[in-house]
Amino acid sequence: MLRLGALDVPDGRFVVMAIVNRTPDSFYDRGATYELAAAVERVDQVVAEGADMVDVGGVKAAPGEEVSPDEEIRRTVGLVAAIRAAHPALPISIDTWRASVAREVLAAGADVVNDAWGGVDPELAAVAAEAGAGIVCTHAGGLPPRTRPHRVTYDDVVADIVARTTALADAAVAAGVDRERVLVDPGHDFGKNTRQSLEATRRLGELVDSGWPVLVALSNKDFVGETLDVPLEQRLTGTLAATAVSAWLGARVFRVHDVAATRQTLDMVASIQGTRPPVRTVRGLA
Repeated sequence: MLRLGALDVPDGRFVVMAIVNRTPDSFYDRGATYELAAAVERVDQVVAEGADMVDVGGVKAAPGEEVSPDEEIRRTVGLVAAIRAAHPALPISIDTWRASVAREVLAAGADVVNDAWGGVDPELAAVAAEAGAGIVCTHAGGLPPRTRPHRVTYDDVVADIVARTTALADAAVAAGVDRERVLVDPGHDFGKNTRQSLEATRRLGELVDSGWPVLVALSNKDFVGETLDVPLEQRLTGTLAATAVSAWLGARVFRVHDVAATRQTLDMVASIQGTRPPVRTVRGLA
C-alpha cells in the first residue's frame, strides 16, 4: 500500500499529481499562478479535472533569481493553508529541498515532501518524519539545486538512479518516515541529458523492481522537446507517450501540468492492463 496523506493507493491505481507553482518565472506557465487567488483557482480546476493530489512549489527548478528560505515560505505556506481549508482530504506535497521550508509548510497542512534535488539537505527526511509526512527521493546526479547538467556521464545511468534513490529511501525510513509513505523518482532531466532520460524511461522497470513506489515527473520536459524537436507549447503528445510507457512499466504517481489529458491516458493504460473496466461497453452488444 502506498499512502499519500489521507489517500491510500492500492496496487494498480495511478495517481495524478497536479503542479501548482507560486513562482513568477516558472518555465511552463510563466507565473500564471503566482498570485495566491490564481493558485487557489488552479487547485479547484485540477481537482475538477481528476487530480488526486497537488504539488506546490515556490522556487523554479532552473537557474534564476535567488529565492531565500523566507521568501519560499511566504510563497508556499499561505497557499497550502488555503488548499487544506478548501479541500480537507486532498493530499498536498511541497516541492522543496530545504528542511526549514518543509517544516513550515508541513505545519500548514502539507502531507509529502517532494525533494527533487536528491537529499542535499540531510535534515529533510527527519523533518518529514517528525510531521508524519511522506517523502519523494529523487535522482539528481549529485548536482546542487537549480543547476543544469553539463556533459554528465554515468557508467550506467539506471544503475546510478536505482542506487541513489533506494539509498535515500532507506535513509528516510531509518530517520522515521513511514515506509508506506516513501517514493522514488528517477529525476528526468535532473542531472541527465536527453539520451539518459530516455534510457531512464525505457528501463524504468528496473527502478520499479526495487520495490519502492515510483513517481515520474515527465511533463513538458526538455528531453521530450529535444527528442521531438518541438517547443514548450507542443510537448503534450510526447509527454503523454512517455506517461503511457512509464505507467505500463509500473510507475504509480505522475507529476503533471495537463491533468485531464493525463487522467485519460492513465485510465486507458489501466483498462488495457485489465485493472480498470471500461465506462461503457455497448459496441457489438446492442
